[in-house]
Amino acid sequence: MAEPVRVRRLTGHEGQQLQRIVRRGSTSSVRYRRAMMLLASAGGNRIPVIAQLAQADEGTVRGVIHRFNEIGPACLDPRWAGGRPRLISTDDEDFVVQTVTTRPAKLGQPFTRWSIRKLLAYLRRVHGRVIRIGREALRCLLARRGVTFQRTKTWKESTDPDYDAELDRIEHVLEHFPDRTFAFDESGPLGIRPTTGNCWAEQGRPDRLPATYKRTHGVTYFHGCYSIGDDTLWGVNRRRKGTTNTLAALKSIRAARPDGTPLYVILDNLSAHNGKKILRWAKNNNAHLCFTPTNASWANPIEAHFGPLRQFTLAGSNHPNHPVQTRALHAYLRWRNANARHPDVLTAQRRERARIRSEKGLRRGGRPVNEAA
Repeated sequence: MAEPVRVRRLTGHEGQQLQRIVRRGSTSSVRYRRAMMLLASAGGNRIPVIAQLAQADEGTVRGVIHRFNEIGPACLDPRWAGGRPRLISTDDEDFVVQTVTTRPAKLGQPFTRWSIRKLLAYLRRVHGRVIRIGREALRCLLARRGVTFQRTKTWKESTDPDYDAELDRIEHVLEHFPDRTFAFDESGPLGIRPTTGNCWAEQGRPDRLPATYKRTHGVTYFHGCYSIGDDTLWGVNRRRKGTTNTLAALKSIRAARPDGTPLYVILDNLSAHNGKKILRWAKNNNAHLCFTPTNASWANPIEAHFGPLRQFTLAGSNHPNHPVQTRALHAYLRWRNANARHPDVLTAQRRERARIRSEKGLRRGGRPVNEAA
């Protein structure tokens, strides 16, 4: 007489896993029923009893037990197979993916994007190749191949004829003269309005900000300067961009190095940055302007520092006016510069520059000590 079908002896971990699934339930009914069958068999129940308990066929119970004895707990998550033979080959799938990622106009179709219905109709009558696939199978195919329905986005490519030369110059000064290289740019417009952001809060209870409809405060622009060698960021808020405000920012950079050594300032080629007055000042003050290529402002090192500045001073804020907003921004700048990445190195550099200023009899702003403030 053949021995009754029974699950092999469970290990401690397997028994706890099956017990946990049966006690707590599972989001998968298949996983739950299979765990119940195995746990019942491990407890000495016979096949007919288990089949009645799990509301399953006796053959199904035997199959689950045999599968567990072969591969262990992996049988709780079956990999369904079988069904009718595939109607499309791997080459056909590649052709479908290539078609759906090609603009319809290039294939002679009178629309700008594919829909599932239009794609199916095209695949069934494409010249020299007929692919028969259902709507749901097509969706599953695209999802399996990582093709999703997305919004289109715009992008800009630099048309600057000196693109490579300008990037090479920026890389050169960053590599060879980091202590004398600075970056300048404007960030804005900065308005007075509640700005959403991120915060730590109890789940489902985030901080809330009021909505505004009338905004009468206008906007400002943060004119920021960044020292590559010192890892120091500073700047002021102005009502508008312009040559005068840009020149004031460049003078503050020159004041940070009053020793007269050559300076390199990286900035974009906005018209307010390359006027005759600015170029004349740069020539007279030993300052070399390194302009980023057109539509390539990402090459400016200061751009990466504007992100945290916005996240920690504007996001999640509700400033009543521009003076309050400016004070919050400058308070963050003081904290940021005091908590630089390399405080020991920066402190030594600042002491050395303070010594040079004292030897030349200069204040912080570059004026003689005996000159009235």
